[in-house]
Amino acid sequence: MALEGSQLAIALVLVGGLHWFAVGMAGLAVPQSLFWIARILFPLGALGGLAVAAGGVVALPQEPAAAILPLGLPDLPFHVRVDALSAFFLVLLGIAAVGVSIFSAGYFRAGQGTAPGLLCVQYHVFLASMALVLVADDAYLFMVAWETMALSSYFLVTSNHRMPEIRRAGFIYLLIAHVGAVAILLSYGVLQAGQGDYVFSSMRAHAPQGAWASTAFVLALFGFGAKAGLLPLHVWLPEAHPAAPSPVSALMSGVMLKTAIYGLLRVTFDLLGAPQWWWGVLILVLGLLTAVFGAMFAAVQTDMKRLLAYSSIENIGVVLIAIGLATTFRAYSMPLLAALALTAALYHCINHALFKSLLFLATGSVLHSTKERNLGKLGGLVHSMPSVAFFALIGALAIAGVPPLNGFVSEWLLLQAFLATPSLPNSYLNMLIPLGAAALTLSAGLAGYVMVKFYGVIFLGQPREPALAHAHDAGWLERLGMAWLVAGCVALGLLPLKIVAILDPVNSLLLAQTLSETAGRSGWLFITVLAPERASYSPLIVFCGMLSVVAATFLAVRFRYGGRVRRSDPWDCGHPGLTPRMQDTAEGFGQPIKQIFEPMFRIERQLPTPFDERPVYRATADDHFWYWAYLPVARLTERVSRWIGVLQHGRISLYLLYSLATLVVLLLVVS
Repeated sequence: MALEGSQLAIALVLVGGLHWFAVGMAGLAVPQSLFWIARILFPLGALGGLAVAAGGVVALPQEPAAAILPLGLPDLPFHVRVDALSAFFLVLLGIAAVGVSIFSAGYFRAGQGTAPGLLCVQYHVFLASMALVLVADDAYLFMVAWETMALSSYFLVTSNHRMPEIRRAGFIYLLIAHVGAVAILLSYGVLQAGQGDYVFSSMRAHAPQGAWASTAFVLALFGFGAKAGLLPLHVWLPEAHPAAPSPVSALMSGVMLKTAIYGLLRVTFDLLGAPQWWWGVLILVLGLLTAVFGAMFAAVQTDMKRLLAYSSIENIGVVLIAIGLATTFRAYSMPLLAALALTAALYHCINHALFKSLLFLATGSVLHSTKERNLGKLGGLVHSMPSVAFFALIGALAIAGVPPLNGFVSEWLLLQAFLATPSLPNSYLNMLIPLGAAALTLSAGLAGYVMVKFYGVIFLGQPREPALAHAHDAGWLERLGMAWLVAGCVALGLLPLKIVAILDPVNSLLLAQTLSETAGRSGWLFITVLAPERASYSPLIVFCGMLSVVAATFLAVRFRYGGRVRRSDPWDCGHPGLTPRMQDTAEGFGQPIKQIFEPMFRIERQLPTPFDERPVYRATADDHFWYWAYLPVARLTERVSRWIGVLQHGRISLYLLYSLATLVVLLLVVS
């Protein structure tokens, strides 16, 4: 019966993937019809997400099941497999795809670069390729799906390709994606251990040992880290997300980055067998640096989509911190702590898929309504866009880790993994763990700071520009897509014990250890990680406490004033009236971070002088890595290209001379 359930899961996932592909191809039937594309095909695409999510739900508690597809090359068919790890990420993909596809049905407009039919193809091929990445059971299918995912997302990023900065962002993304793909391919080459068999089952049976295992791990970390936005391979992410349409940004940040996390988990915990302790330390250190870096740079951004892009870097860092801890604990035979850290990583993956997709969709609605993405020109939108403001508030509170929403649960689990760490048999690790906990706390605090800036500058206060008076709320399809994601944020926040139990099959598969029995030993109301006397958390009690405070305050005010409502102007520091110029700006919010962490930024300032008729002050905070690593490589490549170009004169006689010289050299070498 278990096998039948697993085979049903494979069928559901493949049907969902084929459905996405068919919906995409149907967009070419009437490529200029926005009604056909947006109102018919994108809602049908949401059904594919439901099928994929259902397949993942069916497969999670089942034994792994595999199948061979009648596709591929002769003697090299495609192998697919669904186990608990891939099933979890399929659920993540399907849930996010439903919300984003429904939102897209009301979001996309005509005249936005790529024709609607082509956009429909690229969008749904992108979804189908991500599903194939998650079920691929051989390196051949994995790389085909991985490259399809990269190319389809590249075309989505460059939808508005008439703008030079968007073409530049797409080129950077595609370049780093292919560099990472080469590293992944080399990692699989090491994993096949000279057997010539690239099926994952063969790699498990002949896992390399020693230095070869470490080589495969480092290559996988580099390759998947390039896709995930791991420091210092992150530079494509803050360029690509602002360039892409908002639903595409939601899928790339919420889902595509998680395919890289899936690949890293697959290689580290499944294909390589027992990890070495320093693998976990390397992931942990890189994750800590990535989290703090992303939070700091998010705090100083003035473009709302770049802010969310850097926030994605921070959240990927948090996931990698948890994976690093899990790897270290597993290497030192601490399965319960490893299960706790891995649960935190998986929980944060699905949390980030929901609240980051929600925030990108909210920014898309703001962008459509105001035609503005600069935080310095927004404000007061809570009055004209109340629905979007409410949904964005839930997303901002969730990503800031405010209980009882979902972001708090995963960060609380991860912090418990740090605090519950016993003495490890390594003095350097015992010193690193408290520093890691401090860095995690710093990044979480900065994330909350960033969300206060994001929400306050966009939605609160007074409009900073007269044109914002014409802003309008999102359409009903856009609101429905965001409401779907909000429901997920609330459910994952209020039902942590259920989610931990759902994640247990992944822990059992990768670590041979479960967590739900320990987490639920205090009953259904509380979640405990190791023991009730150490720490416990009840989101329902917290939620009821918040409601009680709000209700008591409302009743007290109503009783005190007898039901009367008194309105008065807000306190304005003695000024006769508030104006938008008195409000704190995005630059003002970021100024303390610039001052405290100034060495981390490459700051350029344009200062006014007393003689300027129209004084201008401008300050930019750029990324040191771009100037330290990427620009020198680009300049060297350009210089080498010019040197090689000297050989090309367009004269056949010179090319014949080069051939003759090459033959002479070869003859001399052979002789």
